Amino acid sequence: MFDKVTTGKNPSSDIVNLPNTVSFIRILMAPVLFVLALNQQPVWFLGILIFSEFTDILDGFLARKLHQVTRLGAQLDSWGDFIIYSSTAICAWILWPETVKQHPLPISLIIASFTLPVILGLIKFRTLTSYHTWSVKIAVATTIIAYLLLFSGVLDWPINLAAVACLYAALEEIFITLIIKQERTDIRSILQAIRYRKQINIKNSRY
Repeated sequence: MFDKVTTGKNPSSDIVNLPNTVSFIRILMAPVLFVLALNQQPVWFLGILIFSEFTDILDGFLARKLHQVTRLGAQLDSWGDFIIYSSTAICAWILWPETVKQHPLPISLIIASFTLPVILGLIKFRTLTSYHTWSVKIAVATTIIAYLLLFSGVLDWPINLAAVACLYAALEEIFITLIIKQERTDIRSILQAIRYRKQINIKNSRY
């Protein structure tokens, strides 16, 4: 995840760098997940899912550590999130259809929560939003843990907690999209979005 977007002196370094490479690797894990799901390999599937989430943490860490935080990196991170989460939702139905049928409400809420904010962002800004809010970070961590526990047959109740966390995170992202006038990356909360809008209004009133 990214804290702040900067642009390096060398434009090519904003495209080809280690954090972005890690993000590309994460995106490439999506077809691997599908292959494993179609071949009914649940253990390997969960292992690759854990690896993909590790790369999600790693790309942000490397970007900050190496001072290579870029707008492209933030967008790659968001595309990776959407692609991996969409893949895990579809693959869950392929691998564990009966389990999915037993928990239709929380699973549907989780899917809607990562889909609707994306659609709204695409409609308003014509691009994928990259807010990286704290609520989304919490929701993602909760959902991944709940996903692993549910489909490994350990515990099923955490999926309900994950659904609540995802619902809150989605509502916050939707409100942020409705509040801000221009697409902006790394808005950590609705309060930050409100402050940003006020700053823009004050700036515009001076002209």
